[in-house]
Amino acid sequence: MVRRIEVTGAGGVRLAAWEFSDPPKSGGGLEEPERRPGVLLLHGLMGRASHWAGTARRLSARHRPVALDQRGHGRSEKPAVGPYDREAYVDDAIAAIEQLGLAPVALVGHAMGALTAWQLASRRPDLVSALVICDMRASALGAASQREWTEWFRSWPMPFATLADVRKWFGEDDPTLERPRPARGEYFAEVMAERADGWRPVFSRRQMLTARETWVHDAHWEELAQVSCPTLVVRGLDAELGRAEAQEMVRVLPRGAYAEIPDAGHLLPWEQPDDWYAAIEPFLHAATVRGGPHTGTVPTGRAGSTG
Repeated sequence: MVRRIEVTGAGGVRLAAWEFSDPPKSGGGLEEPERRPGVLLLHGLMGRASHWAGTARRLSARHRPVALDQRGHGRSEKPAVGPYDREAYVDDAIAAIEQLGLAPVALVGHAMGALTAWQLASRRPDLVSALVICDMRASALGAASQREWTEWFRSWPMPFATLADVRKWFGEDDPTLERPRPARGEYFAEVMAERADGWRPVFSRRQMLTARETWVHDAHWEELAQVSCPTLVVRGLDAELGRAEAQEMVRVLPRGAYAEIPDAGHLLPWEQPDDWYAAIEPFLHAATVRGGPHTGTVPTGRAGSTG
């Protein structure tokens, strides 16, 4: 079952959340979604809650997974003047946790969503039971990175005539790609909507740059060191987060663990969904269902790991 829930975020911004759980069964106990450990899934920049459908449905056997459309994304409100700063995103996630009764919650974040997750965990440890960081760097990316993103947005051949064109450009023709990545094409098809002149993103590229500007120039190691809950850092072998930095993040984290997935890039949960699930599910089960600590290296079946 998928259920849409309205959440009121910081400053009254309307947010859409999506709960992926079976209906409550008679007899009580852990069969009821409200009694299962909560998991809040936070997408990255340009993402949307529906991207997490596959992960959430698989987690729903033991957890109560909820995915949030963050401000400026998906079905959530896109205020013209923002704010789109770090505080707003963190406050929105806190509002979702509190209004949906998810605490203590496990946070699963991809890219920008992972940064939001660990900033929340460092600020409000009382709300968070565990944390999964997927391909997000703690180091500053710098002004050059922001300029590259600006040029990349300008290169999009908008509007796209068909969804097939969307899939082909983002999965094959994008000049920033080193090799074809079909999962990337599917990922971007999910964030397009048909307009009178063709297919365009459901987000504003200007607002995306504004949101990114608020964190790209800063390092986030200090906040990472303040995360007290069990934390899993997951990277793909070809992802943006390098192995050395990922392992340094694990060292800085008081209760850090590490998993590495081969044959995967930045969009590793969608490129290798089985290996991704094999990495995060045992960790979340140990940290939330059983309540035990989890540190070191996570064995992930086919997914390779090093500690």
